[in-house]
Amino acid sequence: MMDFFNIGKLTRLVHLLPLLAGLTAACTPVVQQAGEVRVEPELTAKSLTTFDDKNLPVKTWIAADQTRAVIIAVHGINDYSNAFAFAGSWWSMQGITTIAYDQRGFGATPDAGVWPGQELLVKDLASLVNQAKEKYPAAPVYLLGESMGGAVVMTAVSDPDFPDVAGAILSAPAVWGWQSLNIFYKTVLWTAAHTFPETKLTGRGLGVQASDNISVLRNLGADPLFIKATRIDAIYGLVDLMDSAYEAADDLRPPILLLYGAKDQLVPKSSVEAMAERLPDDVDIVLYENGWHMLMRDLQAPVVWRDIADWISDRNIPSGNKINGLPLFVEKG
Repeated sequence: MMDFFNIGKLTRLVHLLPLLAGLTAACTPVVQQAGEVRVEPELTAKSLTTFDDKNLPVKTWIAADQTRAVIIAVHGINDYSNAFAFAGSWWSMQGITTIAYDQRGFGATPDAGVWPGQELLVKDLASLVNQAKEKYPAAPVYLLGESMGGAVVMTAVSDPDFPDVAGAILSAPAVWGWQSLNIFYKTVLWTAAHTFPETKLTGRGLGVQASDNISVLRNLGADPLFIKATRIDAIYGLVDLMDSAYEAADDLRPPILLLYGAKDQLVPKSSVEAMAERLPDDVDIVLYENGWHMLMRDLQAPVVWRDIADWISDRNIPSGNKINGLPLFVEKG
């Protein structure tokens, strides 16, 4: 994920360190702090009330008929619950209820833009799972994590105290943690996050494309709830989370569905493949030759929606994109 942000700008800022001597001790990455336990978590059609009485916006696409399964959808970095609007609407016609929420630090939540920390991200997701189980006691609950959301899901389900779910779907999971960065990038990011944590970076000018659906990209550019510039300390927190997700791969247990697009320019294929090698042998892996990073919103997104719905039904992948074994890619000479 680091190549999505402007590393060049980050590097130039580090050159100013001699002028900022003495500030490092005074500046540390800002992380949202959990409040005291004040209420029991509660899920409504429009919000999740957390244990510390915060309201996280929720969007729900209820199954047209009886709910045969529930998907809890976890969005990526800088995104929010609306990321699953198209998919959730389609799944509702297949008997699947989709619940998406704005994670702390994103969308319309308080303190949007400030990194929430791994512990709070996982705790809020656990609350939502428990609430969904109460609301739909006869339906299996699945987790769907996209990009950063995939890292949250991986970290969560590897925790022995996390509530049981029927399966986890990882769409282009963000697993490019500290283990993937060279010593220069590690030093630059740590120093920047501890010297000028509030400085914001963008991916502008890098020529990185998240999807082939240009209409979606334009809408995100105009969407006031989609974060356009990311604080350095949020990037630092994201790398920590991705590192935890990578390490959690050893502890994940099926049913797991891993989705990845061969044209993904944000999450390096080498990182996904290294993580996939640590997963159990019976994990289902799907590679979309025409897929980009935003698989749920690419031009071929309906193929992905259908694969997910059928996998939930009977572990079937009708598109024929399922692969067996690794590597995910064969380099062409």
